[in-house]
Amino acid sequence: MSELPVLISDLTSILVIAGITMVICKKLNLPAVLGYILAGFLVGPVVDFIPTISDVAGIEVWSDIGVIFLMFGLGLEFSIHKLGEVGVAGCLSAGIQAVGMGVVGFFLGLLLDWGTMNSVFLGVMLAMSSTMITLKSIEDLGLKQEKFFPLAMGTLVIEDIIAIFAMVILSTIAVSSSISGWVLAQRLGFLLLYLAIWLIVGIYLIPTLMKRLSGMMNEEMTLIVSLALCFLMAVLAEKIGLSTELGAFLAGSLLAGTVHAEKIEHLVAPCKNLFGAVFFVSVGFMVQPAMILKYIGPILLLSVVAIVGKLLFLTVGGVAAGKELKVSLQAAASQTQVGEFSFILAGLGQSLSVTGAFLYPIIVAVSVITTFTTPILLRLADPMNAWLEKHLPQKWLDKISHDDSGDGSAPEKQRDWTLFLKRYLRTFLLYGILSVGVILLGVRLLHPMLLELLPDKSAAITGWLSCGAMYVVLALLIPAMLHTPKRYFTALWLGSIYNRVMLIFLLIVRILIAVLIATLPAFLIFQTNPLWLALIAVPMIYLCTRSRALASRCLEVEARFLANYNERQLTRRFGNQNEGEIHHWLTEQLYVLTMECPSPYAQEGKPLHTLDWGNQDRIKVIKIIRGHTHLNIPDGSVALHSGDRVIIMGNDKAIDNFCLRQGADGLQPTADAQPCTLKDYIESQQDIPEANQLLCCGITLSKSMPQHDKTIRGSGIKEDWCAFLIGLERELLPIVDPNPNLTLRSGDLLWVMGSQPMARRLVKLGLLDEG
Repeated sequence: MSELPVLISDLTSILVIAGITMVICKKLNLPAVLGYILAGFLVGPVVDFIPTISDVAGIEVWSDIGVIFLMFGLGLEFSIHKLGEVGVAGCLSAGIQAVGMGVVGFFLGLLLDWGTMNSVFLGVMLAMSSTMITLKSIEDLGLKQEKFFPLAMGTLVIEDIIAIFAMVILSTIAVSSSISGWVLAQRLGFLLLYLAIWLIVGIYLIPTLMKRLSGMMNEEMTLIVSLALCFLMAVLAEKIGLSTELGAFLAGSLLAGTVHAEKIEHLVAPCKNLFGAVFFVSVGFMVQPAMILKYIGPILLLSVVAIVGKLLFLTVGGVAAGKELKVSLQAAASQTQVGEFSFILAGLGQSLSVTGAFLYPIIVAVSVITTFTTPILLRLADPMNAWLEKHLPQKWLDKISHDDSGDGSAPEKQRDWTLFLKRYLRTFLLYGILSVGVILLGVRLLHPMLLELLPDKSAAITGWLSCGAMYVVLALLIPAMLHTPKRYFTALWLGSIYNRVMLIFLLIVRILIAVLIATLPAFLIFQTNPLWLALIAVPMIYLCTRSRALASRCLEVEARFLANYNERQLTRRFGNQNEGEIHHWLTEQLYVLTMECPSPYAQEGKPLHTLDWGNQDRIKVIKIIRGHTHLNIPDGSVALHSGDRVIIMGNDKAIDNFCLRQGADGLQPTADAQPCTLKDYIESQQDIPEANQLLCCGITLSKSMPQHDKTIRGSGIKEDWCAFLIGLERELLPIVDPNPNLTLRSGDLLWVMGSQPMARRLVKLGLLDEG
C-alpha cells in the first residue's frame, strides 16, 4: 500500500483545524479571517500538541495560488464602470487616507529605528483597509442600507487599486535595492502604459471571445475558460515584469464588464474560498508569539495609530468630498482595520529579503487587534458624531453640514468646455496610448524577432518589414486620434475669440504629437533625421484622415469596443425590453426644429447638397413645406426658396450650433418655435394628412440584404428605401446619427425615418409587416 503524500496530510490538518476555528469564530460573531489565522497558528511550529505542517513549500505554492484567486475575485467585483460610479468622494477619501497613513507609518517606522525599507513597507501596509472585514462587519450589524455604505465601498475599491500599484512600486524599489526617483518614475510610467494598453486590448478581445463561445458556455466550460484567462494573464504579467497578482486582478476586472460576470463569480467562489483559506492559514503559520511579546509595545502603538489615523483621515476625506459629517465618520469607522492586503505586502517584502523578519508577525498582530475593534467602532460611530457636533465650533459644522446633492448647474460655456475636453482627452489618450503601444511592440518585440527569424536578410529589409507593420496599424489609429468632437467644438468656436485661440492651440498640440508618433518607428529603427520624417509624415497623415476606407474600419473597431465596454450596463438597461421600449433612447436624443427661409434668402435656389449642412452641422433636413406641399425626406437636389418652412433634425447641441451659424440672413426659427424631441414631433402629427406624416421603424439587417457589409454612405438606404438612417443598435449599443463611413453588419438594428413611400417600399421588400 502506497504511502499517503505529505501534502494531502497537511491539507487535511489545515482544513480540519480551519473548520473548527471557523465554527468558533462564527459563534463569537468574528470575521472568518481570524479563524483562518488562528488555524495557521495552531498547525504551525509553535504548537506541539497538534500535527505540524511538514511540506511547507507545497503549502506556500497553494498560498500563492490563493493570492491569485483572491485578486481574481477582487477584480470580478471591480469594473471600469464601477470606478466611474465611485466618483470624486471615493477617490478623494481613499487618496487622503492613503497619503496620510503612508506618511504617518513611514515616519513612525523611522522613529522606531526600523530603517528606511521597513518604514516604507510599514506606511503602505497601514494605509490598506480590508474589504472583506469591512463588508462582513457592515452586514453583521445590518447597516448595508445606510447612507455611508456606498462611500465606504467606493473608498475600498480605490484603496485596492492603490494597493496594486503600491505592490508593483515596492517590488521595483526592492529589486533595485535603492529608491531612484527617475528609475521609479520610468517603471511607473511604463506600468501605466502597459496597464492602459492591456485594458484597452482586453476590453476589445475578451468580451468578444466570450460572445463567440456563449452558445457552448455551460458551467464547466465557463469555469475553465475564466480560470484559463486568469492564470494566462497572471503568467503574462510576470513575463513583462509586473506581478501575477496584478495580472489576476486585471483578468477579473475585464470579465467583470461582461454579462457572464455574476455566473463566473458564483462558479469561482468555491475555488477562491478554498485557496484563499490556505493563504490566510499560511499567514497564521508565520505568527511568532515570542516575536509578538518582544514587540508588544510597537504592536499596541501601531494599532492605536491605525485606528485613530484612519478615523481622522477617512473622515476628513469624506467631508472634503462633500459628505455629511455623520456619513463620513461612519464610513471611516468601518475601515479602521489593517487589511489582508497588508499580509501580501509583508510577505512580498520578506520574500524579497528587504524587510526584517519581525515586520510580518507585527502587522498580523496589528491586523488581528484592529479587526476585533472594527465592529465596536461601528457601533460607537453615532455617539462619536454626537460628541463632535457638540464640541466642534458651529462655524465648522455649518461648513461641513451639507451633502453631495448639488444641483449640478454650471454656466453653459463652462459646461461646453468640460464636455469638449472630456471627449477630446478621451479620444486623444485612447488612440495615443494604443499608438505608443504599437510602436513599443514593434521596436521591442517584432523587430528583434524578425532579426532572429531572418538572419540572412539585411537589417534594412527587416527594418522595412517592422516599420511597415507598425505603420499599417498607425494608419488606423492616428486619424482616429485626430478626430474632433464637432458637437461642442462648433459651439465653442462661435462663442468668442478666446475660445478660438484655445481650440487652435489644442489642435496644433494634437497635430504635433501625431506627427511625432508618426516619425518614431522610422527614427527608432533607422535613426533617420526626424525633420525629414516629419515633412513626409504631415501629408501622409492628411491622406489617412481623408480616407473613407480607413475611417470605416476605425469606426467599426470603435463600435465593437464601446459595445464590449458597456456590455453589462447595456444588457441591464435594454436586454429585457421590447423594441418599442428600446426605441425611446433614439427618439428622446434627437430634436426637431421648424425654421423658415426669409425673403430675400441668401441661399435662394441652391440645392441642399451644396449647403453641406449634414457634414458641417450634423443636422438633417427631414421635411420642406412649400405652401401646401410637403416634401418628406428631400434628396440633395432639392433647392430652397424664400418662404419655405424647413424642418431640421439633430441633437440639441447640433441644432443650437446650426442656428448660430445661420446668422441674420439665413434660416430663422418660426414664431414661437422651440426644439422638441423626435418622439414629441411624431406624436404631434395627428392634425396633418397621413400621407404627409413622417414615421420611424426598426429594421434588423441580415446577410442577404444588399446593405450588408456596406458603409452607410454607400448602402443606398435613402434611394432604395426612401428613408433616412437616423440611428442604429449594434449588440444593444445605441449609435445616434451614425457616421456615414460606418460599415453596416448583420444583426444591426437600423432605425429609419420616412413617410408613406418608405412604408410601402419596406412592405414590398418584406422588411415590414403590412398595417
